[in-house]
Amino acid sequence: MMRGLRPSLMLAASGVVGLAVWAGAYADRAGNSMYEAASRLTAALDDGQKAKGMFAFDSPERLNWHFIPRPRKGLPVKEMNSAQRALAFGLLHTGLGASGYLKATTIMSLEQILKDMEKGSGPTRDPELYYFSLFGTPSEWGKWGWRVEGHHLSVNITLDEGKIVSATPIFFGSNPGEVREGPRKGLRVLADLEDRALRLVQSLNEAQKKSALLAEKAPPEIRAPNTPQPPTEAAEGVAYADLDDRQRTALRELVESYALDMPPEVSRVWLDEIRKAGADAIKFAWFGPADRTQPHAYRVQGPTFLIEFNNTQNGANHIHSIWRNMLGDFGVAASK
Repeated sequence: MMRGLRPSLMLAASGVVGLAVWAGAYADRAGNSMYEAASRLTAALDDGQKAKGMFAFDSPERLNWHFIPRPRKGLPVKEMNSAQRALAFGLLHTGLGASGYLKATTIMSLEQILKDMEKGSGPTRDPELYYFSLFGTPSEWGKWGWRVEGHHLSVNITLDEGKIVSATPIFFGSNPGEVREGPRKGLRVLADLEDRALRLVQSLNEAQKKSALLAEKAPPEIRAPNTPQPPTEAAEGVAYADLDDRQRTALRELVESYALDMPPEVSRVWLDEIRKAGADAIKFAWFGPADRTQPHAYRVQGPTFLIEFNNTQNGANHIHSIWRNMLGDFGVAASK
């Protein structure tokens, strides 16, 4: 059992093909909010916009996620009027908690900072090149889903019979990780995800470090980007069971930092899955120096989830972070 989880974050869940779905008022509220927001958005689009932003539920495009600056399918914010933009961001808000929504919209705004820094020398940078896509017809009963994606952001939601059956993969990135010049100097969008892990690794004793520190040099990237399912390698690192009480609290708070970026209905289920699977099986792994100014990365993995965080590019000032469901992303059961 994951000792010390706050009672407010715990909710019983039932499983369907190994994925969490939840019944009752919580599911109705979350699913209905998404259905209503998506229905309002689609009603406001013209035929050309619908052709760009709407796909069949079984379209391969639904699994074609990525976080790099690349050409994308979907309807970009750039091609929406002000009323449509308000409705689109209303949909995004239903898929994230307050902290996650703030992170997502701030990540979008970093594109202007990159544009100013690079002065046209890099890829196209545009805070309005974030794409909204719907898969299937928004419904209170059928299968459908939606995605909001662009550079350093990928939010993927799948629903069935009015219930959210998947909210992964969920990716947040930040370049720069810390804004070091200009009027927004000092901004760190993902500071909570970095600082909590740093404090944890710095608290480890020598025996714990032997298990937790997997490499002196951090890998250049998270694993399995643009794949429909997470990597299947076994968890590595120091086990939750081998941490002291203070360190266990630190690891729980790190995991909760990710979960609480999601709507309460999602975070409750994620944390309840962890509790039921047993926290002692969770492992924390670190790569590189325990120093924010040097390239570093970490993973937290348990039977039901995988967190990866990487800050190695641009002089350790370019962050990639992701939460994936080891039971299966996109509402698709993971193969054994």
